Amino acid sequence: MRKIIGAVFVSLDGVMQAPGGPEEDCSGGFELGGWIWAYSDDVTREAVRGYLLGAPYALLLGRKTYEIFAPYWPQMPPENPIAARFNPTAKYVLSSRDLTPTWHNSHRLPNLDALRKLKATEGPDLLVQGSSTLYPQLLKAGLLDRLIVQTYPVVLGQGKRLFGEGTPPVGLKLVGSVVSTTGVVIATYEPTGHKPQTSTVP
Repeated sequence: MRKIIGAVFVSLDGVMQAPGGPEEDCSGGFELGGWIWAYSDDVTREAVRGYLLGAPYALLLGRKTYEIFAPYWPQMPPENPIAARFNPTAKYVLSSRDLTPTWHNSHRLPNLDALRKLKATEGPDLLVQGSSTLYPQLLKAGLLDRLIVQTYPVVLGQGKRLFGEGTPPVGLKLVGSVVSTTGVVIATYEPTGHKPQTSTVP
């Protein structure tokens, strides 16, 4: 059985929109794209290399992220290490709408049942990149196995958030963490399978 692993860059207020550049995703009038680079150091770069250039994986993407990635990564030079991983690997797009795959080795998953069947097969783990709309669905369906969150010391005040509308209450356990020299907290979580514990003040 495959695992589904999410890896995200977020601000302190939970925004994950357009971390990589001004033109990455301007939807909703977002004008702050490229907000991660001022905090880049060896620790953050090593964390990204760990999941993007480490063990084999297939990509799991939402439709919007796929539409951003599909015209971009095939145009990158073949010596770009991320392009060298993204372009040949299988890309699965969770979308209820019809999709005409233009990126090599792309496949549409029409619903969560199709994703659940894919997850049950043998093969590389599924790595989620971007795709803010996927996280509420994955958590609600109990399909997310691991979440790597790089939290940057910046408040953006607008934009798409990691845990948006429809996110259920879910308990998580911390399985690893490190802090970069620039104050980026890199934490790895796994769902506990239980709702958050609550109690009254003694």
